[in-house]
Amino acid sequence: MQLGFLFPGQGSQHVGMGKELCDAHPVARKTYEEADAILGFSISDVSFNGPEERLRETRNTQPAIFVHSVAAFRVLTQSGVRPTVAAGHSLGEYSALVAAGALGFDDGLALVQKRGELMHRAGLERPGTMAAVLGLPPGALEEVLGEASQKGIVLAANLNSPTQLVVSGETPAVEECMRLAREKGAARAVRLPVGGGFHSPLMESASRGLEEVLKSVDVRQAGFPVVANYTAVEETEPVDIKQNLARQVLGAVRWEESMRRMLSAGVKQFVEVGPGNVLKGLMRSIDRQASVASAGSPADVAAAVALFTQPSSGGR
Repeated sequence: MQLGFLFPGQGSQHVGMGKELCDAHPVARKTYEEADAILGFSISDVSFNGPEERLRETRNTQPAIFVHSVAAFRVLTQSGVRPTVAAGHSLGEYSALVAAGALGFDDGLALVQKRGELMHRAGLERPGTMAAVLGLPPGALEEVLGEASQKGIVLAANLNSPTQLVVSGETPAVEECMRLAREKGAARAVRLPVGGGFHSPLMESASRGLEEVLKSVDVRQAGFPVVANYTAVEETEPVDIKQNLARQVLGAVRWEESMRRMLSAGVKQFVEVGPGNVLKGLMRSIDRQASVASAGSPADVAAAVALFTQPSSGGR
């Protein structure tokens, strides 16, 4: 059976995330203990107790989601549930690469922490914002972006599903894009509470910084393919993985394309590994025949283990 693991990105966090998993599974508790030691502060306390304002800070959000995802992955694999392929949404790509053995946990966590710092700094140097656009009619995106770009830099940053995309860039251009999208029939266009124009040219300094940091990081051959955000194809080679991670903060997250790549390869069953069920919702818009199980809490993990360790399981 082919099984895809999907790792969530920023926006899936919530206060209390990971606590039940730690209480129920020693391997999850050990993961948080390792993370606290590596980071030099208690990401477990931030995750378990908040407050929400502190957890929402990018420098805390990204490590918190990453650690929860790796903890859940370790519980699943210890129980015999292993993927044949994986993908991660933006930040989640780092979780996927740790799961595939391309990155060590300590290197992955240090990179995630550095990535958050670089993106925050780039957002201060070249301010921008992002907006979610829902239900834009087919074929309207190019026209909307073309017109809005008269106000500044703006482009599609997250191509999430047939009905959901996120635009990013300079604030006046993003606001114009929202106005035009509504005018051309979008169901909703909502500005996101983020600290910069992520996945756009405004992140150029963050990309350069990551490229420099990655030179000294040990990236290994992936044990199973990880579909990269930047290329939307399966990657296993260290040199390609490094290039894609550096480019990822500049380029669009090609999520729908990545999911269709996995589906066309015969993967119909997935597990969302980490907090929330955002990716499960996106998959419903991409292919309603695909099955996505959640794996963030002990109950969800137990259900996924029961589902995917039975030899006769149909995956539903």
